[in-house]
Amino acid sequence: MTDTSGFPMTRPWRRLIHRDVLAGLLFVAIAGFGLWLSQDYPIGTARRMGTGYVPRLLCWILLGLGAVVAFRGFMAAGAERSEFPIGREAARPVILVFLALVVFGVSLERLGLVLSILLLVAIGTLAGRGLRVAEAALAAVFLVGLAWAVFIAGLGLTIPVWPVW
Repeated sequence: MTDTSGFPMTRPWRRLIHRDVLAGLLFVAIAGFGLWLSQDYPIGTARRMGTGYVPRLLCWILLGLGAVVAFRGFMAAGAERSEFPIGREAARPVILVFLALVVFGVSLERLGLVLSILLLVAIGTLAGRGLRVAEAALAAVFLVGLAWAVFIAGLGLTIPVWPVW
């Protein structure tokens, strides 16, 4: 069996290239890279956390989630998909979400938290299909409030809320 690209699509291969398997393996790879990067950070204890405690904890959680996603994708893959599961339709959302994160990171200091989150949500909304403007606006308001509460009010970070001209 061969798909339109001439790629052999045997049953084991179809299971390995299923989008959930690939996403899970990507999560595992990112978690492994994070664990490798944070290997020299002191972990400390739950009561007195070191600088490596939270990053390593998050990496272990991501690694576990990635393993679960990959396993479930491997078990669910098979005969239900005859075409190559990752194609051009998957590129647009990935590029737009990546672009949204980059724009947020670049614009945060100049445009402030509120406008940067609005840009993040606006660009991210373009990645999805069927998302309404009202839902995006509600998500933006919620994210602005949550980010302000956590990072500015809660942690006391000096992030500009509004543009600095």
